[in-house]
Amino acid sequence: MNMDVGIGLPNTVLGVDKTGIVDFARTAEEAGFSSLGTIDRIAYGNYESLTALAAAAAVTERIRLVTDILIAPLRSNAALFAKQTATIDHLSGGRLVLGLAPGGRPDDYELSGVDFSRRGRLFDRQLEDLAGFWRGDGGVGPAPANGRPGLLIGGTSDAAYRRAAQHADGWTSGGGGAERFAQGLERVRAAWREAGREGEPRTMALFYFSLGERAADRARETLGGYYAFAGEYADQIVQSAATSEETVREYIDAFERAGCDEVICFPASADLAQIDLLARAIA
Repeated sequence: MNMDVGIGLPNTVLGVDKTGIVDFARTAEEAGFSSLGTIDRIAYGNYESLTALAAAAAVTERIRLVTDILIAPLRSNAALFAKQTATIDHLSGGRLVLGLAPGGRPDDYELSGVDFSRRGRLFDRQLEDLAGFWRGDGGVGPAPANGRPGLLIGGTSDAAYRRAAQHADGWTSGGGGAERFAQGLERVRAAWREAGREGEPRTMALFYFSLGERAADRARETLGGYYAFAGEYADQIVQSAATSEETVREYIDAFERAGCDEVICFPASADLAQIDLLARAIA
């Protein structure tokens, strides 16, 4: 298999605790996964992404630490955001990969005191500011391990592909399946060429899984609750979760055929057994 396969930290599973972050991170690295991913939200009882990844960084040595995605404009103090991410990147030896996007939930913005209608413009300015702060503008430090953290832009709008080509190492498609990923890949490649970038953009995708006992029930409880804001679409997300080894393999094979560089499998449970079950499914 040429495509990397990562696993999500269960930071959005209600009731997650230290075991679901610290022990989960250690066990995932031992199992050989390429990355640990987090999902972001403010208006929910989940663990905050950067804090979870900082904890994971302290107990791992090799595995990448990925936000897929982080709602960047909610971190409206760009200097502080740059310092937080540079700190994680520095202490982890350059393992941080930031998947960033403006997000689409008004409640997150309302709670954060950030104007939802201006999120795209805020994000564009933030990307420029972050680049400067990571270079040391204003004395912001520490210096990231490799100049800046890895950077991917999420979203399926024209602006998302433009941002990926102008500011980042590539693009992350989020969910939506391999067909949607393949469509986005062509568009980000076109934006890459238009921007005069050499090589190919790095790409990432994700899907949800729940294996073992009560697999379907756990997917319904966790994903149905997390995506309740999406109305009827929430049920589609629940139904799309891989609840068998065969479906896990089908999804991974489909993303690899579509040309994806890395897929992150996000669990619907904080149970450490999900790591071994996923590893067995893709072995």
